[in-house]
Parts: sequence; structure tokens; C-alpha cells
Amino acid sequence: MLSRVVSCLPGLWSSWCALLHRAMDHARAAISNLFGGEPMSYTRFSIARQTDGDNSHVEMKLSADDEEGGEIGRPEHLHATMPPPRRNGKNLCFLIMASVLLLLIGFLIGYLSYRGRMQNVSRCLDGSGKCEMTPTASYLSDDDETEEEEVPGPRVLYWPDLRAMLSDKLSTAQLEANLRQREGKTSFEAGKVEDETTASYIHDQFTSFRLDEVWNDEHYIKLQDKGSSNNQVSTEQNGVEEVLESPNAYVAYSKTGTVVGKPVHVNYGLKDDFEKIRNLGVSMNGTIVIFRAGKITLAEKVANAREEGAVGALMYLDPFEYKYTEKLVPFAHAHLGTGDPFTPGFPSFNHTQFPPVESSGLPRIPVQTISSEAASKLFSKMDGHTCLLEWKSGIMGCKVTVSPTSKMTVKLTVNNVMVDRKILNIFGAIKGFEEPGNNSCLVADSYVVIGAQRDSWGPGAAKAGVGTAILLELARVISDIVKKDGYKPRRSIIFASWSAGEFGAVGATEWLEGYSTSLHAKAFTYINLDAAVLGSNHMKISASPLLYSLLERTMKGVKDPTKDSGSLYNRVGSAWMDKVVSLDLDNAAFPFLAYSGIPVVSFGFCNKDEEYAFLGTTGDTMMNLKKIDKLYALMRAAAEVAGQVALRLTHDHELFLDFDRYSEELLSFQERFLSFDEEVKALGLTLNWLFFARGDFQRAADALRRDIANSDKENRIVRRALNDRMMKVEYDFLSPFLSPKDAPFRHIFFGKGSHTLPSLLENLKQLRDNKDSVDVNTLKEQLALVTWTIKGAANALVGDIWNTDNEF
Repeated sequence: MLSRVVSCLPGLWSSWCALLHRAMDHARAAISNLFGGEPMSYTRFSIARQTDGDNSHVEMKLSADDEEGGEIGRPEHLHATMPPPRRNGKNLCFLIMASVLLLLIGFLIGYLSYRGRMQNVSRCLDGSGKCEMTPTASYLSDDDETEEEEVPGPRVLYWPDLRAMLSDKLSTAQLEANLRQREGKTSFEAGKVEDETTASYIHDQFTSFRLDEVWNDEHYIKLQDKGSSNNQVSTEQNGVEEVLESPNAYVAYSKTGTVVGKPVHVNYGLKDDFEKIRNLGVSMNGTIVIFRAGKITLAEKVANAREEGAVGALMYLDPFEYKYTEKLVPFAHAHLGTGDPFTPGFPSFNHTQFPPVESSGLPRIPVQTISSEAASKLFSKMDGHTCLLEWKSGIMGCKVTVSPTSKMTVKLTVNNVMVDRKILNIFGAIKGFEEPGNNSCLVADSYVVIGAQRDSWGPGAAKAGVGTAILLELARVISDIVKKDGYKPRRSIIFASWSAGEFGAVGATEWLEGYSTSLHAKAFTYINLDAAVLGSNHMKISASPLLYSLLERTMKGVKDPTKDSGSLYNRVGSAWMDKVVSLDLDNAAFPFLAYSGIPVVSFGFCNKDEEYAFLGTTGDTMMNLKKIDKLYALMRAAAEVAGQVALRLTHDHELFLDFDRYSEELLSFQERFLSFDEEVKALGLTLNWLFFARGDFQRAADALRRDIANSDKENRIVRRALNDRMMKVEYDFLSPFLSPKDAPFRHIFFGKGSHTLPSLLENLKQLRDNKDSVDVNTLKEQLALVTWTIKGAANALVGDIWNTDNEF
């Protein structure tokens, strides 16, 4: 056999050359097709779309030879006619010899590459190199068993194992010990001694957990404190003044001074409530309005009252919803925004000087909270309309206003003072690791943030204590999983303890403002732990649509602590996404989503038909909190949900962000907009461009999903590029046409202002009800801003917009 092979050698070279010549012919033909003037096509997204999302390609020919191409609109690449390859009659043995040589060369290259990799692995594992291997597998479903290359070293932590490990390590006893730090304390007001002491304790705990980094973040802010004397609410009639209440509680950022006006009760202070009062023929100009707590924040209630011409505002806890609170007066703030209102849009760093400026969200009128007992006394002095039956007030004799002949007025005096305070945000980080390269490991620069408010005006057991206790327990457990059990998260986890949350998420917002240029590219999720347990028979959930799928899967895997069997998913039901509530301004997750464009999840246990009565009052004590059935079991369940979400986002190759959900959200808005099509056409406008942009986003999402499905998950560069595209989805829904200083909450779904989709929908409803009340130019601008924001999000999602059908 060997002699036969040797006999073939004389003709080997000529046959080898023939093979190379043939390959060169094919290469020259391909290059000629690409660059030599042969017909070629490409596609790109266009705003001129069908409203149903079809016809996604608009073909552009670079040659006039249409007769050789496919149908217009199909991305077919045309090929030139190839000359037949030259043939020769050389002996077949030359082909055999060429195959043998190629096989030997391939074997040598593979051996050398494998030997090099094993040397790198050895260096990583024995500590002599610069990196450690990442033994973490990646899965998008819990039961996947995709095999990875076996590497000596720590065992691979598959997701079911990691999830079970988290559940086993979480301790109700440790959660109880963490919460006990609130025992016997009366106040943790931001920037004061108890707040700083707690900050120091959290810093020490993070250090003891052996987190990779622990640091403080200082901010110097302006807060409003109670003056030397309590604020006062009284009535005046026939020259006689009677004090109704002079509480210790106050409303931060209220305007100071004294105002007098007739009282008008407006239920929750919603816009609809004000409209109902107007329909009763009651003018609110120059009045002091009264409303009950709930539905919306105090700041929003006050803003609505100011629009109606009120000169002052009072709020109380109605016994119908807040039981056993007749004598309690809540603390609150009246800033319609988040962060320090005296550095709007800017971080309050000590070394930065800004010109004097105030947030447009400051109330500009005096505001005070009162007890329901004081409200009842006030109603007894009013002789006008009784409260509407639909209000379901818990106060007997509830009144709307006084009669036109009544001389009774309300006098409100606010003595608050402005103070400068230093606040501390405390951070601890577990660093993540990408898959290692040839000789070194890449430290991840993307991270999930888990945060909780630390400060409170009163004891704050439920408001801040529960979240802080869960934060500490998650830091302890996850660090233990990493340091002792060998889990190497692909991405980092940051634990954050915020201060000045009571004043409107000030600590969180100042941090976001300080790093606004980079956070959206690095922080891909914020998990909020504030007020995680306020009851036991219901769950309240707020989240970005990007996290719906992950949250649903997580709830299916966490046991319901209030039942013998079943998961949290069984509690909330399959239609839970229809019940997701909007984030309010007081929620620390709100600025992450609406200001920075970072996906968020905020959830908590509560009671379905009644509020936690003591939130934000001096009654928020450990004694009252412990009245919640299975308190510590519920805290553990909340910790497990938050921990699973964080670990899953750091475990998989692919970021668990469901960008397809936004396609559904946009389609839902389109369906609602369609009913106003005729009214819009009557103004000479059209909604089609908005619908086309929605179709573009749908196609871009489909394209990204295909790219992910067809990608190599082990290719670190490709994987990171795809994850980066997913991370930008939320951020790209921030309107780029507005200044973050003037309109900080730019998110078109969840922000505040005329640029949002809900605001556009509201104006379209107003157009139907009263055409003359709508400014056509304003409506045009709204349509344009929303359309181009969605269009820009589609372009960003598809990646390389210059070559969206990148077959080359």
C-alpha cells in the first residue's frame, strides 16, 4: 500500500495546483459578484410600514439588471453566471494524498491549540496565572441540561442547584436579628445620629460578609425640618379661633407661612375628584383643600390642588382604610419629583457648585397632615354638602364644604425650616466574571443593584426596617455562595442602602444623577426591597415589562409561606400582569426606571382590602409590625424572590430580559389609539406614522430574537454584544428630545409629562370630549416625539442600522 502511495507522488504537485486553481476561480467569482458591479441588494428598516408589522423589507438594487433578480421586496442576492470549472484527468491518488496532508495539518493545529488551552487552565486553577475559570453553566429554562466543556476545578453550579442553595441558606432567625436593630428606636431621620449609626452598622456588616468592595457615597443636600414650634391648624368663625391640632409631624418642602381659606373636601385629591367638586358648583379658588391619604402621593394631590387655585392643603388617614389610626398624623413630603429639589437634574456632590435653582415640582403652598380625629372636628363645623356615598368615608358626618353664607374659615400655619445635611449611601459589591479568554479573565462591568431605604421619620419598622433586614441577609447569603460554594457570577451584584428616602428617594436619585452618563450602560436591573411586607393575604407588584417573564418564573419556584402547599404564582394568578401597579414617586425604583432607563422590579406582601395603617407614622413600630401573621416567613419569601431574580440575571449567558414584552405593550397602546383615528383625521393629522414605528420595533425585536437563537453562546464577544442590545431597550424609551434637567422623567411609558404615551392617550380622549380644548400644535408635537422615540428604540435594538440584513 505504501509503495502505491509513493508511486503517486510525482503527480501530486500538479494535482494540488489544479485544486488551488479551482478554488481561486470560485473565490474570484465570489469577489466579482460582491465588488465587480454584479447586482446586489440590502435591506433596512423604513418608517413607511404596514400597520400590522408586515412588509419589513424595502429593497434597493445597486444594478439595473432586475430581470435576473427575485421579487421586489425579497432580500435575494443575485449571482453572476459562473464559467464552468476547468477539469483535468490527473490521478485520483493525488486527491487522497491531499486529504491526508490536510488531516495531518489540522491534527497538529488542534493539538497545539488544545495544549495551550490546558496550560492556561492549569495556570488559572493553581493560582499562578491572572485569572480563575468560571464554572457557571447558562440556561434559559430551569430544566435545561446543556453540556459544557468539562474543566478541572470547582463543580459547575447549574441553576436548579443554585436556586436550592439560596433557599437553604436563607434564615428567618437571621432576618429577625437584622430587624431587631429597629427595636426601641423612635426615629432614623436622614442625616441625623441614628441614621449615621445604622449606616456604619451596615458598612461593618458588608465588610464582615467579605464582599469584594464596600464603600460610602456622600451627598450634601437641602432638607426641610420641623421648626422650633409645631405647625398648627385651627378654625376661625365670628372672630373666635379654635385650634384643631398642632402635631409633631410635618410635610417636607411645604411652603412656610400662614394662609386662611374656606375648607373644601376633595376625597383622594384625584383629578376626577376635583372635577366632581366643580360639578357641584363649588369653586376651589382661594380655599384650603382637604383630602384623605391613598391612591396617589401627597405631592400629586397638592399639585392638583394648586392647579385649582387652592392656597393650602391638609391630608388625613381615613379610618375606612387605615384602621386604628384616629390619633396618628403621618409624615410626608410634597415635592412632585425625586432627589434634592434644590439641585434638580444635578448630583449634590460637595465639590460641585450650582447656581441657585429650585425644582418646578415644589408645592408653592403650605401643606400639613392632620389626624382623622382633627378632620372629624373640622367636618362637624362645616354646613355644606355631605360627602358623596361613593367616597365610603370612615368619618361620620363627612362634609364637602361650607354653605355660601358660612363665615367659617381654616387657618394653616407652617413653621418648617431649611437645613443642610450630609447623607450617606452605603454600597457593597460582589464582582462578576465573564468567561475567561486565552490568558486572562474579564471582570464584568455590568451589574444588578439590590437596594433598600434606611431612614425613616418614625421607628420605620415596616417602611425601612424590613427592606434593610432583607438586604443584609441577601448580602450575607449570596456572598457565602460565592466565597464558600464556588459560584462565579458572570455579572456583578451591588447591595445599596439609601438615605433620605423619606424625602422622595433623595439618596437613590442623587446617585443616579451623579453617574447618569454611564449607569444605563452598566446597571441592567434594580430590585427594590422597601416595604416588602405590609400584610399577608395579597401581593403588590410593580415592574418593567422586561422583567415580567423572569418574575413569573421566579414566583412559580418560591413556596407561599401562608399556605401548606403551592407557590406564590398560585397566589397572584396567571393574570397577574394585568394587575401590575404603576410605580409612584415615593418608590426608590421610580427614578431608576423613569429617569435612568434601568429595568426595575418592586414587590411586596400586603392586605388586599386594607392598607398597612402605620406606614409613615410614629406607630410604625416593631410591636405593630409583629401583628402581621407569619411576618418572618413572609420576609424570607420576599428575600428568596429578590435573590432568585438577582442570581438568575448573573447566572445565564443571555440576560433574562424579555424585550418582546414591549412589543406587546406598544400593540396594546395602538389598539387604544385606533378608536380615535377619525378625530385625528378631522384635524388633518394621522396616526399611521406612530403605527409604522410600532411595526418597526416589532421587526427589530424579532431580528434580535433570531440573532440570539443563531448565536454561539460560548462566543464572549458576540454574547456581550447581544446582551448590550438588550440592556439598551429600557433606556431607548427615554425621550431624547427633552432635557433631563427640565423633564427628568422622560420614559414614554412610565415617565411624567406630555411626551408620554398615557398623556397622548389622555389628550386624544379630551379631543373627543371637547375638540376646542385641544391645542393642535401640541398634539402634533406629542405625536412626533412619541413616534420618533419608538423609531429610535427600534433602530437601537436592531444593532447595526446600516446593514440590518447582514448576510455578508
